Amino acid sequence: MYLCSLVCVCSLLLSSLIDDTWGSEFCFPNLNSSCRRLLRPRSETLLLYTLVASVSLLTVVLNLLVIISISHFRQLHTPTNTLLQSMAVCDMGLGLLVMPVEGQHYIEKCWLLGRIMCALSPYVLYCLGASALGHIVLISIDRYLTICNPLIYCSKVTVTKVKICICVCWTCSIIYNVLLLIHHLVQPDRFNSCYGECVVVISQMFATADLFITFIGPCTVIVVLYIRVFVAALSQIHAIQSQAAATKARAAPTARKSQPKAARTLGILIAVFVICFCPYFYPALAGIETSTSLSYYPILNWLWLLNSCFNPLIYAMFYPWFRKAIKLIITLRILQNNCREVKIL
Repeated sequence: MYLCSLVCVCSLLLSSLIDDTWGSEFCFPNLNSSCRRLLRPRSETLLLYTLVASVSLLTVVLNLLVIISISHFRQLHTPTNTLLQSMAVCDMGLGLLVMPVEGQHYIEKCWLLGRIMCALSPYVLYCLGASALGHIVLISIDRYLTICNPLIYCSKVTVTKVKICICVCWTCSIIYNVLLLIHHLVQPDRFNSCYGECVVVISQMFATADLFITFIGPCTVIVVLYIRVFVAALSQIHAIQSQAAATKARAAPTARKSQPKAARTLGILIAVFVICFCPYFYPALAGIETSTSLSYYPILNWLWLLNSCFNPLIYAMFYPWFRKAIKLIITLRILQNNCREVKIL
């Protein structure tokens, strides 16, 4: 259904560029109850659509590279990378399913995809966003156990158990957002003032509850765990350096840097996510309803969406294995025999 919606968006754009309704001030000129279109110069509209398409394509391609890398190379089949792979699925979904639809909506100020898509599109956005937040919490727990309780981590944490946690995360996201958006799913046009509009409104009470459930609560867990992770990482560095000084030997670079560096990289990933995600809750913090009709809502929404593109860029900057995997994928060397066994770490 969503792939069909993307095709519809592209066809609507092309038709609007060549037909006589381009300059019309209404979304549907043949309907008296039609909403007004946001008129822009044709060059500006083309530029905005090109920008949205580029960001969407970049998000999909980069996250697809993450998914292929972790799936293909056996050395990357670790609990931490399994979490990163599932989070890349969330990010790719946002780039493939949400960005084109949201881009068309905010460029034209018209909803052209009908009542059913008006109900489903916000739900998919919220599900993917909540699931991504759940993955961030799981990554924080994973790092905490790796640094602070390595013996427990090695003996108890397996890829299978991580996959079970991921399934629980997805299930909770699906159920929670049904409850959050139940009124919109049942009656998606109840706040529409004209035909060609798709307004999502979350009441102040539900928005405040959502603030605590999907932001303050998880962020508190994340911050507490990462404070303990960085304290433990620094203690490990000092212990290794002291031991090396006592034996007059240099500490092994891998032992000295690998775990703290991994913690720092994932800390950056989480910090960027929180920075992009935090502004979305401004209406709830201001004590007003969260509505897509707010003048500044597109800024809050797109800042959240852009995080899906930032994540794989962070991997590329800080994970040498990801850069090496990209080279093998682009050069098609992954099609060679025994390429799955390549030492990539």
